[in-house]
Amino acid sequence: MTTENIDKSKAKIAIITGGSRGLGRNTAIHLARRGVDVILTYNSKKAEADSAVAEIEALGQKAVALRLDAGSVATFDDFIAAIGHALRQTWGRDRFDFLVNNAGTSYHASFAETTEAEFDKLYNVHFKGVYFLTQKLLPLIQDGGRIVNISSGLARFSNPGSSAYAAMKGAVEVLTRYLAKELGSRGIAVNTVAPGAIQTDFSGGIVRDNPEVNKMVASMTALGRAGLPDDIGPMIASLLSEDNRWVNGQRIEVSGGMVV
Repeated sequence: MTTENIDKSKAKIAIITGGSRGLGRNTAIHLARRGVDVILTYNSKKAEADSAVAEIEALGQKAVALRLDAGSVATFDDFIAAIGHALRQTWGRDRFDFLVNNAGTSYHASFAETTEAEFDKLYNVHFKGVYFLTQKLLPLIQDGGRIVNISSGLARFSNPGSSAYAAMKGAVEVLTRYLAKELGSRGIAVNTVAPGAIQTDFSGGIVRDNPEVNKMVASMTALGRAGLPDDIGPMIASLLSEDNRWVNGQRIEVSGGMVV
């Protein structure tokens, strides 16, 4: 058991966008198991967020759920104010330690059929939102803190119908390297985690619920199966730990060896 687990007053605090479900929730749970407290965000499903908070509290950690539209920069100032209030009210602090930019949406269409409206939705959530939310949170993140941006295996290999989504993730990967360079003077490490195809409700649960898609993913993966949330959450939790303090500016694919 680590010192963090024993001394709750010194627990680290992580902000996880989209932490009420899927990979975000799995990451939150595994961080809590390591003695980390969590502020998680949700967009519309408050019941899921409340359930995640209860699960984290059952592990002995503190948790708060806040609503966030990750694609609406105009709402970010109010969100930052809510973060500040939560930090003071729940922890008696004004800083947090870890940021996981996880919130996202899916979209599948060929390049020829991708609309400007859908492109803009992806851009607002997956890149513009990540860029400016991180910027606005900089005054609140501790020196020596860590940031993880979630990308996708699709930024490395090409799957028809994912050009817009993958392009946004590629932009996030470039941003990660720049943040690592610019925030290094504050001791803040910034990395990208790029999951492969995972069995969650993302994209309507297609990898989890469609046997043909699941089988196809397994056939493309060196380890012979589609990924599970428990393949990703523990890895992110580990990356945020002191064990990985010297990992910085990296893209780490967690895909079981998809398309290698």
